[in-house]
Amino acid sequence: MSQQLWMERQKAFTGPPQLTETTTTANSRKTMARRSRTKTKLFFLLISLIAFLAFVPVFAPLPSFSSHYSLSHRHQHRKVVTSTVAVKPGSFEIDDDKFWKDGEHFRIIGGDLHYFRVLPQYWEDRLLRAKALGLNTIQTYVPWNLHEPQPGKLVFEGIADLVSFLKLCHKLDMLVMLRPGPYICGEWDFGGFPAWLLAIEPPLKLRSSDSAYLRLVDNWWGILLPKVTQFLYNNGGPIIMVQIENEFGSYGDDKAYLHHLVELARGHLGDEIILYTTDGGDREILEKGTIRGDAVFSTVDFTTGSNPWPIFKLQKEFNAPGKSPPLCSEFYTGWLTHWGEKNAKTDADFTASALEQILSRNGSAVLYMVHGGTNFGFYNGANTGVDESDYKPDITSYDYDAPISESGDVENAKFNALRRVIGLHTAASLPSVPSNNGKMGYGPIQLQKTAFLFDLLDNINPADVVESENPLSMESVGQMFGFLLYISEYTPKDDKSVLLIPEVHDRAQVFTLCHSKENSRRPTHVGSIDRLSSKTLGLPNAKCASNISLFVLVENQGRVNYGSYIFDKKGILSSVFLDGRILHGWKMIPIPFHNLNEVPKINAIIQVALSRSITVSTQTGLKDKSGNVSEVPAFFTGHFFIENADQIQDTFISFSGWGKGIAVVNDFNIGRYWPSFGPQCNLYVPSPILRHGENVLVILELDYPSPELVIHSVDHPDFTCGSSKSK
Repeated sequence: MSQQLWMERQKAFTGPPQLTETTTTANSRKTMARRSRTKTKLFFLLISLIAFLAFVPVFAPLPSFSSHYSLSHRHQHRKVVTSTVAVKPGSFEIDDDKFWKDGEHFRIIGGDLHYFRVLPQYWEDRLLRAKALGLNTIQTYVPWNLHEPQPGKLVFEGIADLVSFLKLCHKLDMLVMLRPGPYICGEWDFGGFPAWLLAIEPPLKLRSSDSAYLRLVDNWWGILLPKVTQFLYNNGGPIIMVQIENEFGSYGDDKAYLHHLVELARGHLGDEIILYTTDGGDREILEKGTIRGDAVFSTVDFTTGSNPWPIFKLQKEFNAPGKSPPLCSEFYTGWLTHWGEKNAKTDADFTASALEQILSRNGSAVLYMVHGGTNFGFYNGANTGVDESDYKPDITSYDYDAPISESGDVENAKFNALRRVIGLHTAASLPSVPSNNGKMGYGPIQLQKTAFLFDLLDNINPADVVESENPLSMESVGQMFGFLLYISEYTPKDDKSVLLIPEVHDRAQVFTLCHSKENSRRPTHVGSIDRLSSKTLGLPNAKCASNISLFVLVENQGRVNYGSYIFDKKGILSSVFLDGRILHGWKMIPIPFHNLNEVPKINAIIQVALSRSITVSTQTGLKDKSGNVSEVPAFFTGHFFIENADQIQDTFISFSGWGKGIAVVNDFNIGRYWPSFGPQCNLYVPSPILRHGENVLVILELDYPSPELVIHSVDHPDFTCGSSKSK
């Protein structure tokens, strides 16, 4: 999204604005129809005869695994409008300010659906729902960090199986607009860049023609693009267009960088595929983000409800004559939500009316999002406000108030309103709408505390502990996601000490431990310092005969994915001061929770926490010396049973009454919870994660557990928790 658009959308949820122009009436559509019949009958018959003889082989339907969705079914209902350009088999081209698919005039009615936010078992389900909405095209990003989480370690399986996703789109007769980055934004950690890029010295100049950066991009695209070449439309596949970068005009104006990407893409994909850019509908942004001429097609995005046609007129200035079909490549159906905000919602009829303004005059649009999905694991992104300290991490849900909800529901006003508009502008009858998938609440889940986080440090491999005079970033020690524990020590004094950490990304919990005290074995929680709050913390006066150990547990809450502050290293990024003097001598211990796509599948920390649940199974839970449940970060484990296989359905885990942490179900990281801050109360658990019989839930609670140590499995989402209630 452009910076201008971002600022506009920050104000967008006080109530939807009214459209400035009425939608096109039936009379205007009749006028357009009359214009299409200006040729003489004789000329029309001649052209039709030539078209019939030339294009009969092209109209043969692509292989389809469902006769209901076959191309031949659709062609039976569509009036053929032929292009005057020469047609090649499997061609998708731009001419006369229109799209032409196999010689037919074609309108893109698409939607963003990201394969990496949906379990593979649900890809087909979500695609069929998008098809029932009336879409003919799916747009998706390709996040570099998902596929290369560590340098040279490639992942193209499971939720990262892009090839299978493309095959499925082709099977369902859905075209694809591919957005391979290398930067993608998308409310995804670091805008899709691998975090290990931040550890390279000297620092890379990302999104630029910096030679060191370009060598890495060349290598990545040299792996990725050959995988998708077979799926290009001119090769018989579903991909009709491939995007270059993403909204670059909102970031920089390095034309050499863009030209390098174009040359690189052409070298792998050939000259027939349409390359495109996406930028905000503002002249200055388009000047910086587009490539003049006909080598790259320039598309636009803009605030939903803006009058689209002056923006489409501006779009034409940045495309070659006849090469600018009006396309809004990100038509916003909703918006993102940060922790601590009210859940973003947009009016269904307002959104549908805005889409009508585009479609009624033969424009094309891609719904962002048609289905949002979930930021599983640690991959959520973040934004900043006026400066870097105004940090806004995204919630785990990426529901986006899209017409297809996070759990795939379509029985809602927005889906119906958009489908009604799309149906008015689609010649073929739309597929029937699937019913919502079943949901199941499995009831209360009794948890027990199975391990304190600090008790598990003995299970850390000593070779993974890094020592340094000063704190190092998470990226520098190879811990890209999750948590990093910093340990130092200081000499106690009679007065209270003051700790200052000028720069910490993103949230630090501070603990102290006096080793000389009797029965002292666990650190005591002192307080927290985060990116938004005061950077100082008073350390209590401690009568300690030995040095006091200082523990600082830092959580990476998601890297900034948009704007000038995307160079978002994590951890302690400055010196640490105690009473005005720099504290030296640090150990850094990675806390290795697995992310969405990392191997090994079995996580050592989680497994130790589970094993301890056996030893305390007859206890009521671990308690501190005062008999109260400790606020020190701890693991809690619970079990719930699904008696029959046919009872395995989607569910939601409600964390109401708990503080903040992460949750793992059957060794799958379902994401972060933070109901005390809100708005998200419940985490979505897709049914493929569950199993017949025993299911295991493990959570790491960072702040405070519910006194009853109970969590509930329910059958619905909830976005009414925390401080967001009052907003």
